[in-house]
Amino acid sequence: MSKLLKKLLVEDWVVVMLSIPLLVLCYFANYLPSISIPTNMLEAGAWGKIGMLALIALVALFAGNKLLSRPIKGMLLSFIVVFAIAALAMVIGSNKFIKSDLGLEPVFFSVIFGLIIRNAFHVPEWMKPAIQGEFYIKIGVVCLGATIMIGDVMKSGVAGLVQACVIVTIVWLFAYIVARKIFKVERSTAMTMSSGLTICGASAAIATAGVAGADKKSLSYIVSVVLIIAVPMIYLMPWLGNLIVPLLTDNPDVQQQIMGAWIGGTVDTTSGVAASSEMAGEMANQTAIIVKATQNVLIGVVAFFIALYLSTKGEKGASHSPSLKIVWEKFPKFVLAFVIASLVFSWLKEADLLALNPKGKPIATSLAKTLSTLFFSLSFVCIGLDTRLKEIVSKENRNVLYAFLTGQAFNIVATFLVAWLLFGYVKPLLGW
Repeated sequence: MSKLLKKLLVEDWVVVMLSIPLLVLCYFANYLPSISIPTNMLEAGAWGKIGMLALIALVALFAGNKLLSRPIKGMLLSFIVVFAIAALAMVIGSNKFIKSDLGLEPVFFSVIFGLIIRNAFHVPEWMKPAIQGEFYIKIGVVCLGATIMIGDVMKSGVAGLVQACVIVTIVWLFAYIVARKIFKVERSTAMTMSSGLTICGASAAIATAGVAGADKKSLSYIVSVVLIIAVPMIYLMPWLGNLIVPLLTDNPDVQQQIMGAWIGGTVDTTSGVAASSEMAGEMANQTAIIVKATQNVLIGVVAFFIALYLSTKGEKGASHSPSLKIVWEKFPKFVLAFVIASLVFSWLKEADLLALNPKGKPIATSLAKTLSTLFFSLSFVCIGLDTRLKEIVSKENRNVLYAFLTGQAFNIVATFLVAWLLFGYVKPLLGW
């Protein structure tokens, strides 16, 4: 029993254990006081909402530290400072103008604030106990799973599913090969970068890093690049769509679907996709969000195949038959929890077991989204606090940047061609 307990008391399994009560909390959200991120600290109840979010995060951190036998001393003061930075980022990023019009989400401000503090000032020792970026983001990924409804993903029909699978496959392989063969990027870093580029940005990068064994510095750099590059992409993609797509078809509905599929497959952050596609039109917005959600589901699939590939690699690059045991050991358990959360909450929604808000959306998934934003914001503050800009401009990291930009350029072209083919020709022809 002690041997089994030892295997379970590692970060991935502890995250799964802690995520279960959080998801149960989401299920009963209809019976609880409103838990949300305020957009204005002067509004009624704003400080109470922030206090509730702080309590949830603190309990999760305290329980995680106890289960993982990490130091508790000094954690409270450190957490207060880290949470205060994240709370500021969440409030700013949740503002309607910032989020909907500019397409900038809380995690963008989280990493920027962290970078400023790390590089303009000094991170003292007393502040370090609560700087646990990977721990926070793993919980955030599991909570994110409860927001992805399989039924909504399938609304894009076969075309959206085919696009997601085709684009993730060809762009991932292109980005990985370019990174390895041309820019000589280390294998685990190339895998992490390719996943962040092709699936859903920072969340996919974190999941892949856990499988591929990327170090913390490489992961921090990739996450920073993903979030920063997403900003100009938000404005570039609708401009390109309005410039090019009308030249291909006169049908306004088909134009909207092509632009939506193009934006959903190229902008790396979910809120960025929403803001960018809204500039292109209502139908483009709906298509883009669904295509993005479809790609998000592939986090687990890509992590599995990476684990399968790495299980065939022995010492010094020697190849051998894949081992299911090694695949299981390498596969991040929190990604499995992400998939299960998506399946369970999708079933609950289809069975009409989730209470709806006045807008017709499940209250449970709204709370899950709030919790994922909370833990993502905490994580990206930590990533910023762990990242030195001097290291970002090193020769090795410059090569990662060049590889990322090359992959993103290919992604824009490839996704356009696939979206044009599927939504411009195949879907209307076959009635998907």
